Amino acid sequence: MSATLYVLSTLGGYVLTSALLLKCPGLLHRPKRQRFRCRHISHRGGAGENLENTMAAFHHSIERIPCTIKASQALPELPPYLCKLDVTFQKESQCEGTDNRIPLLQEVFEAFPETPVNIDIKMNNDVLIRKVSELVSRYKREHLTVWGNVNYEIVCKCFKENSDIATIFCAQRVLLLLGLFYTGLLPFVPFQEEFFEIPMPSIILKLKEPEKMSKSQRFVIWLADTLLMRKALFDHLTARGIQVYIWVLNEEQEYKRAFDLGATGVMTDYPTKLKEFLHNYPA
Repeated sequence: MSATLYVLSTLGGYVLTSALLLKCPGLLHRPKRQRFRCRHISHRGGAGENLENTMAAFHHSIERIPCTIKASQALPELPPYLCKLDVTFQKESQCEGTDNRIPLLQEVFEAFPETPVNIDIKMNNDVLIRKVSELVSRYKREHLTVWGNVNYEIVCKCFKENSDIATIFCAQRVLLLLGLFYTGLLPFVPFQEEFFEIPMPSIILKLKEPEKMSKSQRFVIWLADTLLMRKALFDHLTARGIQVYIWVLNEEQEYKRAFDLGATGVMTDYPTKLKEFLHNYPA
């Protein structure tokens, strides 16, 4: 009986401590110093309003909002785009434009010296990572740059190459974080990452035809959405100075859901639409 009471009291103490630190993480962790804070992130410069990753897209989205770009555009031999491209995260939508040249990352840094840039390192390439790091350092943009990828090895290489540039959680670390959250261990574990960038799983139903999906597929999407879209999780991370970005959302109800859940920012293909929403949405 005494052993049972000991186990129960220990478990109860753990649960209460975890709940307290989940709500008040500042008791254990010093919040990360936020170098900048974004509510509006234009995905690829706003791929629904201009050809993605072009200077026209970046100039359009910067009608004083930050943009998200790919680091792979730093390669000078990339060919120009077609004049019409599919919008990846908007079903049966295309975007046209006359500016179809993919700019160098250097050009983007020079054109937007005060704008935060989120760089997705698409290739596990040491030379690419080093070159991007050198560019960031040359333009003294460590405080305005985020980089990483869903791949664990790429993020590790980025952090090793230049730890002054903020990194995102890779897919493997997102799964680890979720495991820690649901076991109550999250409040006790420190993290080096500063940005938690995740998709909203429910938008998959918009991109595909739900009636053609199996029940098991719809269940997996529902389960992933239920486990990932948690206000308690987002509130805990933001209290620790980790910004939460949800991607890629293109409808007003998606924007509202993300911010109601406590996301600090939203990535969108339609910067004009998100800008109008934020103008009307209470802070």
